[in-house]
Parts: sequence; C-alpha cells; structure tokens
Amino acid sequence: MRRLLVISAALVCALFAAGCGNKQETVTLGETEGIYLDIDHLKYQVQISRYMNPNDVEDRAYLAGLPSSTSQPGGDETWFGVFLRVQNTTDETIAPANDFQIVDTQEKVYRPIPIDTNVNPFAYKPDPIPPKGLIPEPDSAASENTIQGSLLLFKVKTESLQNRPLEFRFKRGSGTEGVVDLDV
Repeated sequence: MRRLLVISAALVCALFAAGCGNKQETVTLGETEGIYLDIDHLKYQVQISRYMNPNDVEDRAYLAGLPSSTSQPGGDETWFGVFLRVQNTTDETIAPANDFQIVDTQEKVYRPIPIDTNVNPFAYKPDPIPPKGLIPEPDSAASENTIQGSLLLFKVKTESLQNRPLEFRFKRGSGTEGVVDLDV
C-alpha cells in the first residue's frame, strides 16, 4: 500500500511538472519566413518575400498605386515585396504594426514605399484589426490570391541583396520589435 502511495505521488508530481511546461513561449524572432511571431497581442507571419518585376503581369498589379513622384528602380536597384499576414486572436480591436524596415548586414536601412490602398487591393493597410480578425481581410483580393498576404513594397539596392541575411523589422509605436530573416 505504501509503495502504491509513493508511485501515485510521483505520478501526480510528474503530471504537474509536465503541465508547467505547456506554457507557450512568446516568439519575436523568426530565422526564416513562415514563422508566426507574437508581437503586442497579434500574430504576424511573413508569407513570402521576393523580387518584383514590373514587366510581369502579376507583379504589375502589385506595383499599382505608387505615388506619381516615385521613380522606377535604377540599374543598381530592384523592387522587393514582403507579403505579411496579421492575425488578432484576442477579444479586442488592436492596431497592427505601422513601422517597417529591411536592414542588410551592413546596416543599410530600407523603408517601404507608400502605396495607395484605394488603387492597390494588395497593399498593406494598418487599420485596427477587429477581434478574431485578419490582415488581409478574408475574401479580399489579397487573401484570395496564392500568396494570401498584404504587400509592403521596398526599393532595395542590388548590392544589399548580397549582404544577407536581410532582416525585416517591424513594430507598432514603441511596442515590441519583431524580426524575420528574409529568404532572398
């Protein structure tokens, strides 16, 4: 009987200890695209990043809505798109990240080019996300295409593409910074 009591107590302790290990870690760094990052109560995922070719039919749609003052990339530059998905799993409305940059290993910083969201349905729009909501919104052009992410467009020097990994950094206000190594 005493032996049964000791074994039972050991099992209870083991179950209790195993339960303590179930707490999920907050992830703010992704060593590759596709990892979900937990930043300020929202889940962010870089769906894909890639070069953008203005001569490609699909990419022309992604490049719509650029300000008229925006010059096309020169011979030493390229368009580079980061497609982002943001999920609000809470019961409250939360504003998503609105501060983005790509940084190469030489600390060269690139900021996104503003895109008119009234013209380009794929452009990232940092509107507050309702409870259990998503960016891009379900049933939108951005969520229904093969990438299923909203576009942040950068003009990047081609030499920076050799200074890898490129880091995609983002945050909202003075909140926690998320960092993803882009697959270039």
